[in-house]
Amino acid sequence: MDFQWTEEHRMIRDMVKKFTDQEVRPLAAEIDKKKELPQALIRKGADNGLTGIAIPEAYGGSGFGEIGYCIMMEELSHGCASFAITIAAHQSIGCMPILLDGTEEQKQQFLVPMAQGEKLGAFALTEPGAGSDASALRTTAVEDGDAFVINGSKIWITNGGIADVVILYAANDPAKGPRGGITAFIVPTDTPGFSVGTIEEKMGIRGSNTAELIFEEMRIPRSQVLGKVGEGFKNAMATLDYGRLGLGAAAVGASKEMLRLSITHANERKQFGRPLADQQIIQFYLAEMAARIYAMESMVYRTAAMADRGERFSRESAMVKYLCTEWQDWIVDKAMQVHGGMGYMTHMPIERFYRDSRINRIFEGTNEIQRIVIARDVLKKGEY
Repeated sequence: MDFQWTEEHRMIRDMVKKFTDQEVRPLAAEIDKKKELPQALIRKGADNGLTGIAIPEAYGGSGFGEIGYCIMMEELSHGCASFAITIAAHQSIGCMPILLDGTEEQKQQFLVPMAQGEKLGAFALTEPGAGSDASALRTTAVEDGDAFVINGSKIWITNGGIADVVILYAANDPAKGPRGGITAFIVPTDTPGFSVGTIEEKMGIRGSNTAELIFEEMRIPRSQVLGKVGEGFKNAMATLDYGRLGLGAAAVGASKEMLRLSITHANERKQFGRPLADQQIIQFYLAEMAARIYAMESMVYRTAAMADRGERFSRESAMVKYLCTEWQDWIVDKAMQVHGGMGYMTHMPIERFYRDSRINRIFEGTNEIQRIVIARDVLKKGEY
């Protein structure tokens, strides 16, 4: 097995690292404080190809696949989780449903401008009564001639308040649930009947827009049904496989940043007349951080390669999401401990990373749900 990075992969990493260091990192603290991403930064990201890095060139993207996408997410997450999540929600779960099941006409009309960053995407599945139980949707889609009339609401939608295009999942037949009763729709946000409700205040990823979406007698033509009527749940679950993989890559990037900062602090900070790095307990913390990152990185890129080969990777993606986000939290916590009281202060990036990391065990399917996904697949196959 060849685990060498290609020249193309190194080029992507160098480009995104440079963008993160020059454009993202200097704004990270201000983004967190103001709770808003500058539109100019999103535009710069689009101009550098970040909004479509995994999308095929035929549809406006760069064609670098999931390995390229994971490299991008890893590098962006060194700088600012809010910016990384905004790009992820747009591309990995905003664009991907159209790439997976869209018609050629839908891809040309919606995916091309999304991949080029002309339109921002969002993924609308979660409802007040349908979080981990994503199939229990109450937003309805009723057929009316050549259209569907949609009524209901969604909550906690990343990019919801700033998106131009939303992938919406609604119940066309609540009695059937996920087996024929949920349909996916492509919804431009200027559609009559679409409105943005509450913009949420959050503990972390404060610069990421998280919104309630409301649909009142919203008419969507059949031409904007994504895939087949009744098969939207399959589209949502397949899309989340990609989202979870990208989230694992983001965890790798944030964890590497925490290790980097911890090494620097341990070498520079003196206690009892010696650098912290001379203390065995600090060495053990750094060693375990490095070991976990090595395992995380290996999982992410092995699974990304599976995705690029067209192999099924649902179980592996769930494993990536579960372990990488659990270990990221551990690494951030130990980075805080290495920095001591200094790390707890808001002028230090450790405090922001600590808050930003906690959501990762919840969204894209809680880690409890990932255990269920893994266990069901293990029991079904009866082996690894």
